Amino acid sequence: MRLILFTLLFLLGQFLFAQQDSLPPQKEVDSMKVETLDSVRIKQKDSLNVVKKDSVQTMQKDSLSQDTIPKADKRFIRSQKKVEVVDSVFIEDYKIVSYARDTTFLDTTLTIFKEYKYNYLRKDDFELMPFANMGQPYNELGKTFSKNSYYPRIGATAKHPRYFEVEDIKYYNVPTPITELMFKTSMEQGQFLDALLTFNLSKRFNVSVAYNGFRSLGKYRFEQAQSGIFSTTMNYSTENGRYSLRGHIAAQDIEGQENGGLLDREQFEGDLPDFQDRSKIDVRYTDANNRILGKRYYLDHLYKLVNHKRDSTDLNPTSLAIGHEFSYETKFYDFTQTRQNNAFGDEPFLVPIEDRARLKTMFNKGSVQFSNRTLGKVTGSVGLYTYNYFFNSILITDEGTIPNKLEGEEITVGGECSNNFGRLSLKGNINYTISGDLTGNVLNATANYRINDNISVLGGIHISSRMPDFNYLLYQSDYRNFNWYNLDTFEKQQTQTIKFGLDSKWLGRIEAEYSALDNYTYFASTATQEQIDAAQETAFVKPFQEANTINHLRAKYTKEFKWRKWALMNTVLYQDVTQDNQVLNLPQVVTRNTLYFSSDVFKKAMFLQTGVTFKYFTSYNMNAYNPLLGEFYIQNNEELGGYPLLDLFINAKVRQTRIYLKAEHLNSIFMEPNYYSAPNYPYRDFVIRFGLVWNFFS
Repeated sequence: MRLILFTLLFLLGQFLFAQQDSLPPQKEVDSMKVETLDSVRIKQKDSLNVVKKDSVQTMQKDSLSQDTIPKADKRFIRSQKKVEVVDSVFIEDYKIVSYARDTTFLDTTLTIFKEYKYNYLRKDDFELMPFANMGQPYNELGKTFSKNSYYPRIGATAKHPRYFEVEDIKYYNVPTPITELMFKTSMEQGQFLDALLTFNLSKRFNVSVAYNGFRSLGKYRFEQAQSGIFSTTMNYSTENGRYSLRGHIAAQDIEGQENGGLLDREQFEGDLPDFQDRSKIDVRYTDANNRILGKRYYLDHLYKLVNHKRDSTDLNPTSLAIGHEFSYETKFYDFTQTRQNNAFGDEPFLVPIEDRARLKTMFNKGSVQFSNRTLGKVTGSVGLYTYNYFFNSILITDEGTIPNKLEGEEITVGGECSNNFGRLSLKGNINYTISGDLTGNVLNATANYRINDNISVLGGIHISSRMPDFNYLLYQSDYRNFNWYNLDTFEKQQTQTIKFGLDSKWLGRIEAEYSALDNYTYFASTATQEQIDAAQETAFVKPFQEANTINHLRAKYTKEFKWRKWALMNTVLYQDVTQDNQVLNLPQVVTRNTLYFSSDVFKKAMFLQTGVTFKYFTSYNMNAYNPLLGEFYIQNNEELGGYPLLDLFINAKVRQTRIYLKAEHLNSIFMEPNYYSAPNYPYRDFVIRFGLVWNFFS
């Protein structure tokens, strides 16, 4: 097996190295050749070159490393015909701007953090537990309560890990066109592709087009998943900088088959030869599907009425600006089933089952922004949020009438401020609802103090109040048990959080967060033991609110140890929950340890990184999954977990191409099959997956 893997990697390296560089060939040296990696600190190019978002560490795009790309890998030299002048472009000139207007630059290095983010979500999934097939739900191993959205959402949260919200869309500013292609094999009969093209029509007008899609049949029967996500962005600013505009359009379709998990666990846990082929294992149902479909139009523009600069070097001019933010989104959640199944209850209203929840929202916010050297940046705003969450018809039952929609308007006022006082950075925002029933208020405040170049500390608070997601308040289904109306009985969820962080070059990074939760809302099953034994637990899942306060404490520690070409990366999460009733279930400890080796090979034509990752979480009452709602629900009948996950990887970088090869869950070959992602849903078996990320510069 090792010989096969090495041969494949070697041939791919030779193939990629033989390709023509996307930049014109040079006479002396290859401008893309890497001499050293991770050798110098990030140098701040301008005030936008750093990111500070609830973290004590400066981050690059798609990397937590504080090291930069060396000069040999930074500089692109473009020679023009019959012209002696040489025009230089640096990697820092390829800028990526977030929704919060934090700016990073393109990162083409190969680090261990790139390995952690090379997955379906394209982000570190340390606190998540994936299902067997790609694109299926993720169970939560860790929770944080300081980043909740201000307005309730449609629900079906298990179907949303890869759904792009407004805050997830990136904007670009690049000197030359750039393309990024990310490819990865799926579990069975399918591939995953994430493609991006961005270019500047002028120095002040950028456009990007992106497509994210995959299909995976899966190892078990009737678990096929697929998605198609298209987005396009634009951002523009005038030559004098007074007017700026950005916007995007996103169309998203995420769907999958649902099989309800294992019908007979003995077929999986017994490790019988007949069921080594997972497609022979019986599943609970074979005719169910669910789907998220969304479309959004977003626009944000700002005009500076006053923009007084002392001179051309003044980076903090006195300015007064007015802004407007607009968003319109339609979203559907569907669950369909061709025939009735006892797993969801007896005697449905209609067959076939065709449930559809719809949500239409429109958001407008007007703002006034003042900025100067002394006060920093201060913003005041007024927002109008309109919503219409609805089903097809009103339902009249013996218990009462269930309406078919929730609609209304929310009027809010808010403010933001940020300022730097030497080594101290302060940032805060507040929103308060003056009219409406869904939301109450939110307050966020953070302070970051840089003691020296090697140590910084962070503190923050979060206070919020809002109603739970719409599917907790109102839901209708062709199955009788899944119909409820709770707007008059449920109260706003109250969250109070305080957090602290320490980032030290020598000690590592420590993040601690304590949250107090009131009116915590959750799904749980009221099924009796007899109904559970008859595989009907999911038929009695309903929303509930906890009357008592829940206290949640989490502490996360990250530290990397390096010795020559070897490194050991460690991440440990500790959680403690204090509650009168067991409604918030989380593992007490989650740990991930990666031992890896990095070196240049083939006369520095390739940079190689190979190692092994060990992940483990303590056993706990793992949440169960309900496909009809697209939600996880609390179960306290059995503990799952307490097993290791061992992955072997070989990654390489050739010019602008990063190659990834991984043997996932290697230890499943020799351990007992007792690994689950949720009750009745096994985690994936051993599988070898391959892929790459390729950047093209023009």
